[in-house]
Amino acid sequence: MKTTDILNQSHPEIKIRANWCSSFGSKLKGLMFVQSLPDYSGIILVENSESRINTAIHMLFMNFDITAVWINAAHQVVDVCLAKKWHLYYSSRTEAQYVLETSTRHLHDFSIGDQLTFSNEK
Repeated sequence: MKTTDILNQSHPEIKIRANWCSSFGSKLKGLMFVQSLPDYSGIILVENSESRINTAIHMLFMNFDITAVWINAAHQVVDVCLAKKWHLYYSSRTEAQYVLETSTRHLHDFSIGDQLTFSNEK
């Protein structure tokens, strides 16, 4: 599976290594059934275009809470939340093209308007 490093220009000391999930199956599975997530890792759910509906996430069958970061096509953060395990539905306030799912320790490392950089993006 392809990975990318995600850097936040507002917090350049933080680098998150994320698995690139662009297929239907990889996005559907997400982090379901995973037992734990290392602090500086995660997944990035990738859509073909910006949408609120297509970037909505569920937390069913999750074993832990996560930080969810919605990112638009220009790689700017458009929403951030603490997503609780077993919660049915989360979506961003505005359209996004990517969703970063990472450790809860990163909840305050992302703010709306932050500019992100993805390495190794297709």
